[in-house]
Amino acid sequence: MPTSSPAPRPSLGEIAREWTRIGCTGFGGPPVHIAMLRALCVERRGWLTDTQFEHALAATNLLPGPASTQLAIYCAWRLRGPRGALLGGACFIVPGLIAILALSVLFLAGSPPDWVRGAGLGAGSAVAAVAARVGGELALTIWQRARGSALHVRIAFYALAGGVAAAITGPWLVIVLLACGAVELSLRGLLGELRAAAFNWPLLAAVGASGSDLGALSWTALKVGALAFGGGFVIVPLMEADAVGHWMSHAQFLNAVALGQITPGPLVQTVAAVGYAEGGIGAGVLAALIAFAPSFSFVLIGAQRFERLLVDRRIRAFLAGAAPATAGAIVGAAIPLARALSEDWQYALLGVSAILLIALRRSIVLTLLSAGLIGAVAALLGASIPR
Repeated sequence: MPTSSPAPRPSLGEIAREWTRIGCTGFGGPPVHIAMLRALCVERRGWLTDTQFEHALAATNLLPGPASTQLAIYCAWRLRGPRGALLGGACFIVPGLIAILALSVLFLAGSPPDWVRGAGLGAGSAVAAVAARVGGELALTIWQRARGSALHVRIAFYALAGGVAAAITGPWLVIVLLACGAVELSLRGLLGELRAAAFNWPLLAAVGASGSDLGALSWTALKVGALAFGGGFVIVPLMEADAVGHWMSHAQFLNAVALGQITPGPLVQTVAAVGYAEGGIGAGVLAALIAFAPSFSFVLIGAQRFERLLVDRRIRAFLAGAAPATAGAIVGAAIPLARALSEDWQYALLGVSAILLIALRRSIVLTLLSAGLIGAVAALLGASIPR
């Protein structure tokens, strides 16, 4: 189909149907979501041109938070305005949210059957390998895109800072990510233009992290939705220090991350499982609402300015520092995730998963499902299952 000019815009009913279909079948994370949205909007229906879609993808990748979610919201906004954005975004998110909350009830309950615990422990055993692969892929992309030895040195420094922060500093990771962006702005002589943001965001981190469990959960969800530069798996180190020891055990957190990987839709909905562990279904829904609110806000408020993001020196400079730190943080998160394992058979499963994911480049979803199945079988055969 020619894509030189868009076809007539769809009805709200069509947006609801098509975005729900993607939300129900979008297993595999952002690459799959992007491919499905392009196939729908550009190739099959001709609602957007190739250029429009490419600009939308580039602009949403410059925003913090889940890029594929923001792309889904933005594409619906281009077609039907604010009502389309709200409807399309909700239809994209809700199926996976329902699935992860239902699975949370099963896997994060107080005393699930041993085979269920084994499945969760098995899938959780592979999570550290997933982090290493995802972070490594992101780091390689950033490295290849950079030009000049001086920039490569700075990229290595930012990645190391992010990795160390994720491995040992816990809740201070957000400040490290922001600091790396600020350093790059300073080196390019642009820090003065964003001085207010550079000082206010760390203050927000310090203030928002205190308070009641519900307030702390809200802050965790806000970090995931508004400060996750690079989106996707970087939410894991952002959530881990807040969740483990407060609302979840290490094993439950690994289960939650695995559930986020094997359910359709955006990985950010993992925060709903964390919310469920804190206060049940209501808290899970609240955490999801807070985490996804920034994505809707970015599009509804700023969509008409998205084209400007592509040429904004300040945004590009900030991300040149924050993005490598994000990649390093994802890789660094593999260390505490691996240390959270407690049984010999889990470490063996982690080793096999690392070979499948990193060396053989197998599917993340299939690897996690296979690891869960092995864990369930191991439990039925009498393997040690920590309580």
